[in-house]
Amino acid sequence: MSQLPDDFREIRLELAREKDHPQGARDFGYSFVAPLDESGRIEPTLWTKHRDACRVVRFRPSEADEIGHLVRRPGGSWAFHYDVSGTDDDEAGYRFGDERFTVGEYVSIREDEQMHTYRVVSVEPV
Repeated sequence: MSQLPDDFREIRLELAREKDHPQGARDFGYSFVAPLDESGRIEPTLWTKHRDACRVVRFRPSEADEIGHLVRRPGGSWAFHYDVSGTDDDEAGYRFGDERFTVGEYVSIREDEQMHTYRVVSVEPV
C-alpha cells in the first residue's frame, strides 16, 4: 500500500453471538481498511482521497475469501462491494457512518437480506 495518512486503520470484525452461533464465530468476519477520526468513525473526506486503499476481505470457513472495497452509496451510507461489474449485491453496513469502530463495539451488516451483528476485535494502524 502506498503511503497513507496516519488516520488509516485495519479493522477486524468477527461474528457476534446469534442463533446459529451462540458463542459467536471467529472464522466468520471481515477485515477492512478505512480512515477513522478521533472518535473511531469513518472519515469520508479521507476515504474520498484514498478510496482505492479502502479494501475489504470477507472470510468464511470452507470458502475462498471475497476481496472488495469499502464504498459510499448515494445518501452517505457505507457498504462492502465485491463485484466490479456490479451484478452482485453489496453488503450494507447498518448506520456505519454513525458507528464507532473501536475494540469491543458491535456493528451490523446486511448480508443476503439478513442482518448480522459483528464485534470489532481489533483496530490497528496500517
